[in-house]
Formats: sequence, structure tokens, C-alpha cells
Amino acid sequence: MTSRVLEAYHAVRPRFERLRDVAVADIEAQLRQAGLNIHHVTGRLKRPDSLLDKLRRKPGRYRTLADVTDIVGVRVITYFERDVWQVSRLLESTFDVDWDHSADKSKLLDPDRFGYMGVHYVLRFGARGETMLGPMSGAHFEVQIRSILQHAWAEIEHDLGYKSAGAVPREIRRRFSRLAGLLEVADEEFMAIDRLVRDYAAQLPDRIAQEPDDVFIDAASMSYLLPRADIRTHDERLAAGLGVPLLTNVLDEERPQRLAEVLQLVGVHSAGQLLKELRRTSPQVEAFGLRLLPQVPDTWADVGGLRPGVSVVCYALWRACANPAVDASALVDHLDLRGEVGGAERLVHLAREAYAAE
Repeated sequence: MTSRVLEAYHAVRPRFERLRDVAVADIEAQLRQAGLNIHHVTGRLKRPDSLLDKLRRKPGRYRTLADVTDIVGVRVITYFERDVWQVSRLLESTFDVDWDHSADKSKLLDPDRFGYMGVHYVLRFGARGETMLGPMSGAHFEVQIRSILQHAWAEIEHDLGYKSAGAVPREIRRRFSRLAGLLEVADEEFMAIDRLVRDYAAQLPDRIAQEPDDVFIDAASMSYLLPRADIRTHDERLAAGLGVPLLTNVLDEERPQRLAEVLQLVGVHSAGQLLKELRRTSPQVEAFGLRLLPQVPDTWADVGGLRPGVSVVCYALWRACANPAVDASALVDHLDLRGEVGGAERLVHLAREAYAAE
């Protein structure tokens, strides 16, 4: 019987490879459509030697290839434990679930449990997958859903070779239990931090409108401020002076953080202080930018216009030139402009020349 099941697997293995690829692509598409931010989705196909070992360990249990539900395996790794639940509900609503072989394994363990496991499903596409998979739409495949910390636990545990509490020496078992508790606390703390970050971003509009001097300059506050008129107006004047467009749709994820870092280097630490400084120095900074930017087209010409926050960059460079105590080269490093203009020293030299021409 074992040989027949193994022979059947070899005969249809390409079909299982197709099932794996379609399952991964379909789950990834569903996660994107649902707006879920997931660390990664991977798929694997059971190796023939692994299948043979499974058949030998449980003789008589698998009479046909269809009885083996984990030939195709998909793993969904989330950032947070709460996302495991969201992914679970999504998959339950779109696939046929074999409930007899599916479980939230963390709920099966004792409160002082050994282990740190996620959710395990056995699924099939059913009628929804007939056009993609034909007869394989009825084949089962396994899905494991874990947070990234649950995944780290499982991988390390597997590497150590322990698959059950009974296999672990008694002296070591307590350490495993302590570590499981630490990881659960870490998962909860990461979720709490994520909530705080979201709440902070949501409160920024009101806080900046009411008490801008109490809002610290950071990546989140700069992300909010950059498209606002308080900064965009200064950007637009520089773009108009150079006769180029302001590219409002060109904003890489790192730019707000870089701008926050350079502002802190020149002593600007709050949103209110930044907005006051831009208003106060606007004529000088604009004139400085119109002298400097034409000499360093590498910093903006490759995209055909000026990037958002160019007035903040010009202000920081202008402020660095006005204050010898500021390390202008460090500022250029934070802006990551060295390679584009031929080195930090060249840009600092040109900036100082533009400043001296006032």
C-alpha cells in the first residue's frame, strides 16, 4: 500500500506543484485585497522521502494519496498575533475547510503549555478553483498561520529537534515554558506599540492645529506636514523659480525620516518651530535654493522636477551654512545625497558658496 501511494504521488506531482503555486498566489491576492499587511506567504511540496516516512510511521492510515492532506503546505506569517485571527476568518470565508483536521493549536494546550503554535487548516478550493485547477480543485492542502514570533519559536524548536514536551529533558522544559511566556508578552507589546503608533498618527492633525510647538519632529509628523500648504507653498515657489514641476507623487518612504533627522541636526525639534522658521526665513532660503539647486541637478533632474520637502532641505543646508557648529557633511549623509552630487564635500562647498552670495 505504501508503494502504491508513493507511486501515485510521483505520477501526479506536477499537479500538486500547480496546486501549491495557485494556492500561494490566491492567498496573497486575497490578503492584498483585504488590506492586510503580512510578513510573507510561502508554499512547499512534501518531498518523496518525507512522504515515505509519514506512510511508514502510520501504517494503514493512508490508503490512497487523497488521504494525505499535507502534500501541499502554505505558510502565512503575520506581523502580529491579532492578524492570525483576521487571516483565519478570511480563509474560512473563501475556502472549503476540513474541520476534522483543522485547529487553533494554541487553544489545545494547557495554560502553562509547552509550545507556541498558530492556526492550522486543511483546505481545498472546491468549485471556486475549478477553472484554475480542474480536478485538483478538490485536493486538500495545509495552511499554517502564525505570527512572526510564533514562527521564530517553531523554527528554533524544530532546529533543536523537540516536537513534544515528553521529548525534552526535564531540566530544560521549564526554560521552554518561560520562553513561551516571554514571547507571548512580546507579541502583546508589539501589538500595543502598533496601536500607539496608529493613535499618534490619527491625532497629529488636531495636535498640530492646536499645539504645534508640542509636536515633536519625527517621521510621522513630517509625513503629515510635507503635503500640507505650510510646506508645499515653499516647495512650489522654489519649483516655479526653477521652471520645473513639483512632483507631489514622488515621496519615498524614507524621506520623512531623513528630513526629520536633518531638522534635528540643525536644532529644529517641533512642528511649530519648523513652520515658524520656514515663514521667517522664506526669502533667504528661497534665494539660497535658487542659487544652489541649478548647480546640483543630479539631486532632482533625474525625476524631472523637485521632490516634496525641497524647501526643508534648502532650509537645513542654509541653516548649516549659517552655523559653523553644525556638521554640514553629516547633514548631507542623512539626506543620502553624496553619491548623486559627487560627494559630501562638493555639496557642502557649493552650499557655502550659495550662502556667501547673499
